[in-house]
Amino acid sequence: MAKLRALKILLVLCQYRLDRQLTEFEGAPLWLHTLLLPLKLLPAKEASKDVAVRAALVTLGPIFIKFGQLLSTRKDILSTTLAEELEMLQDRVPPFSSEQSLQIIETNLGRSIPEVFSHLEHEPLASASVAQVHSGVLLCGEQVVVKVIRPGISAIIQRDLDLLARIAKLLTQFWPDLARLRLSDIVTDYRHTILDELDLELERENTQKLRANWQNSGKLYVPMVYPELSNKNILVMEKVSGIVVTDLNELNKRQVNLRKLAHLGVEIFFTQVFEDNFFHADMHPGNVLVNASDPENPTYIALDCAIIGVLSADDQKYLAKNLLAFFNADYRAVALAHIESGWVPADTDIDAFEKVIAEVCRPIFGKPMREIRFAGLLIALFNTAREFNMEVQPQLVLLQKTLLNIEGIGRQVYADLDLWETAAPFMKRWMKRQTGFVHFMEELKSLAPAALAELPELPRNLLFAAREIKQISLNQRQQARLLTTLKSDFQHFHKFSKTARLTTVGLGLALGFAIVPGLQLDLDQGLLIGTVILGTIALYLLISRP
Repeated sequence: MAKLRALKILLVLCQYRLDRQLTEFEGAPLWLHTLLLPLKLLPAKEASKDVAVRAALVTLGPIFIKFGQLLSTRKDILSTTLAEELEMLQDRVPPFSSEQSLQIIETNLGRSIPEVFSHLEHEPLASASVAQVHSGVLLCGEQVVVKVIRPGISAIIQRDLDLLARIAKLLTQFWPDLARLRLSDIVTDYRHTILDELDLELERENTQKLRANWQNSGKLYVPMVYPELSNKNILVMEKVSGIVVTDLNELNKRQVNLRKLAHLGVEIFFTQVFEDNFFHADMHPGNVLVNASDPENPTYIALDCAIIGVLSADDQKYLAKNLLAFFNADYRAVALAHIESGWVPADTDIDAFEKVIAEVCRPIFGKPMREIRFAGLLIALFNTAREFNMEVQPQLVLLQKTLLNIEGIGRQVYADLDLWETAAPFMKRWMKRQTGFVHFMEELKSLAPAALAELPELPRNLLFAAREIKQISLNQRQQARLLTTLKSDFQHFHKFSKTARLTTVGLGLALGFAIVPGLQLDLDQGLLIGTVILGTIALYLLISRP
């Protein structure tokens, strides 16, 4: 099955002649041109090479469409026409039949559509990789949208995930340098993420929690959901309207303060990651709208909360340490934080690592987004990671993807954004709170119930702890004595000179030649005994060489 799928992917790439993108890429090597030369004889399904990319990704399915959504924000890397084509993957993927969609809605509601809606549009309002949305009006008069999971999509996604897992395993086996990228772990994490996206009951819970977090903020609005009308396959929520965050023509027409909008976006992201530890992790432009009712103080609207990220306390702490050190241009602290967190090996040369980090970071520090060459930065970071055996952290991939999306959006909305100016004060305030007295008391308060529950066992635990410490100390002394003895034995073996070893080999050989004829053994048996003797001598010489 996986082989057939791989063959189909290759066939689609050839049918749409995606080689046109590769060979026209600046700096493409000669061998690539030569390898793809036969494809020039084939006709292309789409005359435009940019339209062909979008069409091919749609043909290949949800996993590939999501990749295209991510790329669509990178206008600093892609051509304008290709980025615009990929933007269509955000909400204009070809829909499935309206009849099928309405039937799914009725089946999951357990009622006919007129029993719930006074009106429901047959044609979808938007259609994306795993679901499509219909607008409607409830009997009570409230305007809503109904999200419907694509039928059969789970099997398609599972098939592609299995193929990705196979590819990751093969790449790691045949290209050892990729082991530190932990491709299999990344695919496993991505499997959980995208399969969660197919469960609209989980999206309902995420939407309700994100809405509660920002309910009275006046900065981010999350639509209300109707839990009594929602389940795993359909989600009914409030219909909201706004300007797509990358629609600069409309934003400028409304005279929206783009600087404030960009700075607010940074504030919302850092608040979600560090204050709430619950961040929207699918921030492509199709899911981010702007409320421009007050152009001087614009706010955001977040849609599609299917993919939510959460960090462990350790990852949150180490990420904060790295960011704060970076914002302070303290590259030594960045290097130490990487080692302390285990993101690079403990035996890393700290001085060399600090020097490389400084070389990568200095050219971009304090500069607005428009002056940072993102592609060059990625290459520099990858080379640094390879040089110092820095492993990818699968639990942070979702955050990195979100950062990639937000950085791409920010670059389009307000390229003069100085990330350091906005984020550094936030991180300093957060770190101060984490190390302050108030946070200490909150931690103490949270641990109090568990501490009180353990209090009756405290004397017993202290007694056993003292005994265990004493036993550990005794074991360490015994191990130290054993190591001293072993060291002495090895030193004794090493005293043998080369002459003594050669003499031993000679005696061994003589013994072998003397024993074999004396025992009247046949040739095979004689060779066997001789081999055993020589093997024993070789082993002795191996362990005793200085």
